[in-house]
Amino acid sequence: MANDPLRYDLLIAGGGINGCAIAREASLLGLKVLLVERDDLASHTSSASTKLIHGGLRYLEYYDFRLVAEALRERELLVHAAPHIIRPLRFVLPQENAVRPWWMVRIGLYLYDMLGGKMTLPRSRGLRSSDKDYISPLKGGERGFVYSDAQVDDSRLTLLNAVDAHANGAEICTRVSLDAARRDGDRWTATLSDGRTVEARALVNAAGPWVHLMLKRLGLNGKANVRLVKGSHIVVPKLYEGDHAYILQLPDRRIIFAIPWQGGTEIGTTDIPVDAPEDATITDDEIAYLCQGANHHFVKQITPADVTYKWSGVRPLYDDGASEAKAVTRDYVLELDTDGPPLLSVFGGKITTGRHLAEDAMGKLGPELGLKRRPVSRARVFPGGAIADFDQFVAQVRATWPFLGEDRSLRMAHAYGTMLGDMLAGVTDEAGMGADLGGGLTEIEARWMRDHEWARTAEDALMRRSKVGLHLSDEQRAAFEGAWDALT
Repeated sequence: MANDPLRYDLLIAGGGINGCAIAREASLLGLKVLLVERDDLASHTSSASTKLIHGGLRYLEYYDFRLVAEALRERELLVHAAPHIIRPLRFVLPQENAVRPWWMVRIGLYLYDMLGGKMTLPRSRGLRSSDKDYISPLKGGERGFVYSDAQVDDSRLTLLNAVDAHANGAEICTRVSLDAARRDGDRWTATLSDGRTVEARALVNAAGPWVHLMLKRLGLNGKANVRLVKGSHIVVPKLYEGDHAYILQLPDRRIIFAIPWQGGTEIGTTDIPVDAPEDATITDDEIAYLCQGANHHFVKQITPADVTYKWSGVRPLYDDGASEAKAVTRDYVLELDTDGPPLLSVFGGKITTGRHLAEDAMGKLGPELGLKRRPVSRARVFPGGAIADFDQFVAQVRATWPFLGEDRSLRMAHAYGTMLGDMLAGVTDEAGMGADLGGGLTEIEARWMRDHEWARTAEDALMRRSKVGLHLSDEQRAAFEGAWDALT
């Protein structure tokens, strides 16, 4: 099978965080892997998250201790495995007029500190009168807590899983869908939208919000216990100075985050049940709700007119029978069907636990494929992530390529890490970067995105490989699109 280009050990449908992480895990185990994604990598839910690597403090309220412990252990691994795209973040949890008593929150934070085991991030503590930068943006009171989690570039984390998988032999195909598949003896025979017919010993259904629809396409309804829940976010001009974040309790007992993001403040998220994956559109009511939630706590008030950017993602949560969307488990469920060549369907999951999910997935599939379960990614850094001290790395980038300037050098150091040396090998001045296509994104970077990161459209480059598109005018975006089309 290994010598036949149309025969694979594993065919994965879906290029979100789960599909790409499974492709990475499987390729590291030596399997021949094909991943197909009908759109772009991370083009849906995996680029529409809250941009956090976190244990999920609020999950403790639903006694989901195992999920929190697992996510905290993953947080510890990830902050060291990808320090260029993941950074530690301090969270302030105000207690003034809170709907949960002080003692309950204090116990919850003690548990949060303990469940993950040995951690390098600072543990929780109470707010102090000296924490002026934390307290001054808030409406009132000095009561509250400070704890740690981390912020991530979610689309690039998804991408780096695919990059590592590809470096280990996986074939990654974007703009290619799995149109049909059938069990044929001891393997799957699948028809792809690019006209190919391929065979695989096992099939992974990592279609995210379309997981249940993929099962129907295969003629297998399975359990199909998926519950679609929309989470929406807004961005407004800075509500406060500083690089810390807030977790805010609202009168309805929900929580929302306020996080520094791309020069503004990100506010999210909502939990709205929806009927279809295509319902990933924020409503006016959601925007008003998030504005009101922020106004409940911050001195600086906002209205829907202040929103500069917004997004929604549909989470394919496993339906555990919870009555409210906010209470549905964020844990993942892996459903293995071995009535013939194996089919593994992925329900739920989080950006934080993608690596662990992939390890579990291969633990289930391994015996079916003659593999012994063994950890291959726990101590592995992501491409570009071999950085001991990120601030020192940025200083080194600026010394090596001073013509990049302060802002662009920081953006590119975050995006590519040590891969920047490969991209800019032999470049000694601005002219070597090629033309500026917009926002400091030059020809050499655009070609890298095209050749190494599967960017096929201007949108791929502007919004998922980078966030440069957020800072361009309509005219600049149009000019970039024309330049991109000419380049590619």
